[in-house]
Amino acid sequence: MVHGRGGEDGTLQGALEHLGLPYTGSRVLGAALAMDKVRTKQVWQAMGLPTADFRVVHKSTFRAEDAAALLAQFDGPVFVKPSHEGSSIGMTKATDAETLAGAVLEAFKFDDEVLIERFIEGDEYTVSILGEQALPAIRLRTTHDFYDYSAKYQSGDTEYLCPCGLNETDEQALGELSLAAFRAVAATGWGRVDLMQDKQGRWWLLEVNTVPGMTETSLVPKAARVAGLSFDELVVAVLDMAY
Repeated sequence: MVHGRGGEDGTLQGALEHLGLPYTGSRVLGAALAMDKVRTKQVWQAMGLPTADFRVVHKSTFRAEDAAALLAQFDGPVFVKPSHEGSSIGMTKATDAETLAGAVLEAFKFDDEVLIERFIEGDEYTVSILGEQALPAIRLRTTHDFYDYSAKYQSGDTEYLCPCGLNETDEQALGELSLAAFRAVAATGWGRVDLMQDKQGRWWLLEVNTVPGMTETSLVPKAARVAGLSFDELVVAVLDMAY
């Protein structure tokens, strides 16, 4: 049985299938699609699922002088993200054309395709998926401008609130939206869906993580505990869904 990081883009899953070895989580298509932020958003957009307005730029055609025209297409700040990176690597918030140009060039260090996305002002949530069940949502609270790499892995003051404070109706709706987003990209087994709630209470899908952290202090086990599952019970549940 194989489980662990390194299978975010479907390469490991494909190798395991070729070798006839069982593994947990999403299969090749789900892992590869979820790792591609642009294609994930295109699928959600086509299916009518809520995701922030975006544009895509490519290293071969982008010019720094394009930044002002790009920014003018959005009503306010934007997020710049490499299309195929995780852990918030290469992500930058941009509020003006100069910052945007620099952010895109920085993102090109990690990927030839870069996503420019409308910045959403509000609270960030993550919903863990276990089979056909959405586990209790976690609200992320950080002193940083956004939940960046430092807030995830280096800062000691990031808070993870579970229960997250939503009422039962809103929690259920959030879980149903997260399951729909997870299934839309062919993700299966277990994983996590990240979302934002804006100041008007609207939900916006950010991305799907098909290989989230799986230590006793990771977010999926935190949600599982609130749902009544010990770490060992969670691991067994994941293993029981192995392909």
